[in-house]
Amino acid sequence: MKKIISTLILSIATCFFAFSAGISDAEAKLVLQKAEDNTAFYRTDFAASYEVVMEKPGEGRSKTNATIYRRDSEKKWTILINAPLKDKGKGYLQVDSTIWFYDPADKRFTFSSSKDKFQGTNANTSDFAPQNFTKNYKIESVESVKLGSYNCFMYVLKANVKNVDYPMLKIWVTPEDGLMRKKEDYSLSGQKLRTTAVPSYQKVNGNGRDYQIPVNMVIQDNLKGKKINGKMEYEKTLISISNASISKQDDAVYTKSYLELMSAK
Repeated sequence: MKKIISTLILSIATCFFAFSAGISDAEAKLVLQKAEDNTAFYRTDFAASYEVVMEKPGEGRSKTNATIYRRDSEKKWTILINAPLKDKGKGYLQVDSTIWFYDPADKRFTFSSSKDKFQGTNANTSDFAPQNFTKNYKIESVESVKLGSYNCFMYVLKANVKNVDYPMLKIWVTPEDGLMRKKEDYSLSGQKLRTTAVPSYQKVNGNGRDYQIPVNMVIQDNLKGKKINGKMEYEKTLISISNASISKQDDAVYTKSYLELMSAK
């Protein structure tokens, strides 16, 4: 697993250099909008199995399996944790902008946040929801670059609203399909906090169209790490997505009652 994660990060992050210039404002905005749209499912529900593997240098790995349901048109999503056994039945629920965490041990719902880490990994709960590149950020700059084998538009985005996870982003998007290949999250001072790589996508058909969904995502925490054999290694989380479905789910899936019911099984 360590080799797989390292290979994914390296394959998406190497060979970075400018190959052309002259991107019009209209084209830059169009491609960025497409990248945002590709993270959302506004015409249908979405469900999939997620395997989330967390690797801490020198401490080994931990794995969480979850089922995620999304109804982006209503700003609703549900995450039900299936494994490991000690966490089975825990879950998250978003209704509008309110996020709840449910723990079956004490049968209580507590407030959570999009900035909160998912089960102690490097992933935020917001990583499982639509990304608001055009709604919450303005384009500071954009240039044509090479990212591995991909010709990309590389955007520098700065937040124009307060309630965002990160005040500055850099994202690499392939313009022909509007797919995000890499993202870097920055603090207000310009310190790089996280790096996300999306090496490949899978097509899933629904409502008469093809949706592009990541096969794997690799999230590296650029602040948390340690030296192993003289080399700096950072915490990484590999997210694998399978059994994706583009079809309407029962309304009950997006309720507290559903989490309570499923946790009892």
